[in-house]
Amino acid sequence: MGNSRAYPVFRTTDASSAYARAERLCALLATREEEVKLFAELRTVAEVRRMAGLLPRAVFEYGEERTGPAGEELWFDLDVAATDDTALRPHLPLDLTADAPAGSVEERFTAALGRGMASVDWHGLWPDDPAAELSGVGKYDGVQIVFHGDEAQWGQWTEEHTVFVHVDKWGDLPRARKLAAHIGSEVLGEAQPGW
Repeated sequence: MGNSRAYPVFRTTDASSAYARAERLCALLATREEEVKLFAELRTVAEVRRMAGLLPRAVFEYGEERTGPAGEELWFDLDVAATDDTALRPHLPLDLTADAPAGSVEERFTAALGRGMASVDWHGLWPDDPAAELSGVGKYDGVQIVFHGDEAQWGQWTEEHTVFVHVDKWGDLPRARKLAAHIGSEVLGEAQPGW
């Protein structure tokens, strides 16, 4: 049980630069899960349309809790592809969640993002490091980009995008430092709760 420990290892205002660094880190994983996890806050109809075109099987939900006249929780249940812009606009903001085959959409997802927070999560397994007596832990290992944020589990919106490496729940700082050095960076802060 428990969460991974996420170390911030790169921060920038350039989303494509963050994606490039994350890709370099993903190449170091000994194994990578076949699917990538995607999340985005969508603030405009144009953003919803771009993401629906890119991820037709994505799940769209209200970005904020909504209640009906009797106090009941309302769920977003419209087909975004079949709903016109005028009918869709009052439902914004929306959250998108999707799983996609790794390597299939991440770069296009990054290019299609708007100003809302978003993330791409690659789960995998870091290789064993016999010199440091370290083994990867598949439940915890991986790479994450949080767009417009600096916390692995989401916090306040920022202008910057942060790349995290996830390691075991005990916080493998030596591994995080080696991974950061691989992309010409360093660990940029304390370990945070991860996934």
